[in-house]
Amino acid sequence: MPAFDPAHPVLDLTESSVVLTQQICDVESVSGNETLLADAIVAALADAAHLEIFRDGDTIVARTNLGRAQRVAIAGHIDTVPLNANLPTRYETIDGVDYLWGRGTADMKAGTAVQLKLAAELVAPTVDITWMWYDHEEVSNDLNGLTRLAANRPDLFAADFAILGEPSNSQIEGGCNGNLRAEIRAYGLRAHSARSWVGDNAIHKASSILDTLANYRAREVEVDGLVYREGLNAVGISGGVAGNVIPDEVMVHVNYRFAPSRSGEEAIAHIHELFPGFDVRIVDLAEGARPGLDAPLAQRFLAAVGGVAKPKYGWTDVARFSAMGVPAVNYGPGDPLKAHADDERVSIQQIIDCEAGLRAWLTAGEPADGQPAEPVAEPVAD
Repeated sequence: MPAFDPAHPVLDLTESSVVLTQQICDVESVSGNETLLADAIVAALADAAHLEIFRDGDTIVARTNLGRAQRVAIAGHIDTVPLNANLPTRYETIDGVDYLWGRGTADMKAGTAVQLKLAAELVAPTVDITWMWYDHEEVSNDLNGLTRLAANRPDLFAADFAILGEPSNSQIEGGCNGNLRAEIRAYGLRAHSARSWVGDNAIHKASSILDTLANYRAREVEVDGLVYREGLNAVGISGGVAGNVIPDEVMVHVNYRFAPSRSGEEAIAHIHELFPGFDVRIVDLAEGARPGLDAPLAQRFLAAVGGVAKPKYGWTDVARFSAMGVPAVNYGPGDPLKAHADDERVSIQQIIDCEAGLRAWLTAGEPADGQPAEPVAEPVAD
């Protein structure tokens, strides 16, 4: 077989999920540059007669239509944050653990590779599956491929349960925290710094904003059996006019991560309560998502994968499914702490474990429609 050429990628879905991860990662697909990889995914699935394929921009949807009583959506994004001398990928061993190193390995092309392999091989799973691979996840929501797909084809989101392949160390992480960003402003009066007493220094007023943040005690909130930790932090501050001018305005940029028990409106109200008398401007708001683990499909998934479900502290697109009435969890190979890092890497064993967990869940037992499942392709050894 000829060597893989990232400039003209041909994805081989008969390869192991580890090799497929390396192939996908070596195709550079920083947000806005996903077309080459999207084309390769469509070409790789062209002969999968059991799948109905849709494409919206660089978002690809592939779904089975077996008449099962239940449907699962399984999604992953194909874009990455910008490179920093971390492609092409390479294999390395650290403290006896084998890794695949490089941009996108953890966030989240290993998860995408597992999904693609299973999409090709599972011709008769016990539930119908809607596979989604989407663009522009790492940038603003208005560019996100799922945002666009939800507007153009909301019917494709119909499901009883959803899984997002975000890195979770191949363990289930339920729901996600909400995310709010606010600009807190204080005002004063400009004056010459040589005669500061005739002005009103706005930057000095920022001290009470910073005191509130420094003294804030983040809540730990139990939601449906999982404990979410909140966070409220200054992530930026700006103010000042010139070296000899008393400033008339200061802005503290605040980020609030709130538990999914709290709505976005309640989160906004909380920010206003914390900073009375200041100009509070909400510049970004994303609702959280409850764990979604009470759904029967989720319970069977947890049993198949094993381990103990954990909360997702960061925001992910599970919230998008949750808002559409579909309970959703995060499940994918990779350590979230290595996402976006210059030394981004994924454990080889986690890729293998993720594939095994999904395969076991999607093929175990009788189909929901009572018809016997057809044999599925055996996994290629990793």
